[in-house]
Amino acid sequence: MNKAAIRVGIGGWTYEPWRGTFFPEKLAQKRELEYAASQLTAIEVNGTYYSSQKPATFAGWAKAVPDGFVFTLKASRFCTNRKVLAEAGESVAKFVGQGIVELGDRLGPILWQFMATKKFDAEDFRAFLALLPDRHEGVTLRHAVQVRHESFACPEFVAMMRERGAAIVYAHSPEYPAIADVSGDFVYARLESGVDEEPTGYSERALDEWADAARIWSAGGRPEGLPYAADPAPKTPRETFVFFIHGGKVRAPHAAMALIERLKA
Repeated sequence: MNKAAIRVGIGGWTYEPWRGTFFPEKLAQKRELEYAASQLTAIEVNGTYYSSQKPATFAGWAKAVPDGFVFTLKASRFCTNRKVLAEAGESVAKFVGQGIVELGDRLGPILWQFMATKKFDAEDFRAFLALLPDRHEGVTLRHAVQVRHESFACPEFVAMMRERGAAIVYAHSPEYPAIADVSGDFVYARLESGVDEEPTGYSERALDEWADAARIWSAGGRPEGLPYAADPAPKTPRETFVFFIHGGKVRAPHAAMALIERLKA
């Protein structure tokens, strides 16, 4: 069975409770990214949602991580938190043009995350998707879209995303409905239901199940038991990203490392 790469990680690397629980005692703060990248295979950067970064910052991140490591970047809130998405062109251009290409081959998908109150407006959303560039300064850009309102769980939205070639983010969350349909040439999953009381964020059984799901996604399949809104996509291997984020944040690195170990088997 042909499979694509599976990358597993967490959200960010600057989090005080990880010092002494994930990061070794007395590790210099400036080396936390380097250490995190030695234990994980991807990181979703949340800071880019709140503010722009300098090109030198992206270049520095790229130098701090090993070959094969990937950053995904959460797009600016000014792109997605607006009434009329079709008017986001200037904000999208500013986000893409801030220097993200300095990450080079460490640049993974861009995550466009919408508020849970944002409802599906087919015409406006199609116009937004048209604003997302395929390339910038010679670098290919891939796009993942996280919607959190039940109105998006429909065949029309899935078809629109497949036509655009963007991935629908599957979010395992207790707070809003999920859409597990595959729509791009990669899979982007955010596991948001972990708990700090569990040493690995999720139970051993749950981690086994997520490992199985990741293998199925990477082979181009469709895991059973997840919420779907449309017919299956064509079966082809897809690079798969799995992030442990939000829920059980203190234990998120341990969850990611535990999943990585399972995927080695």
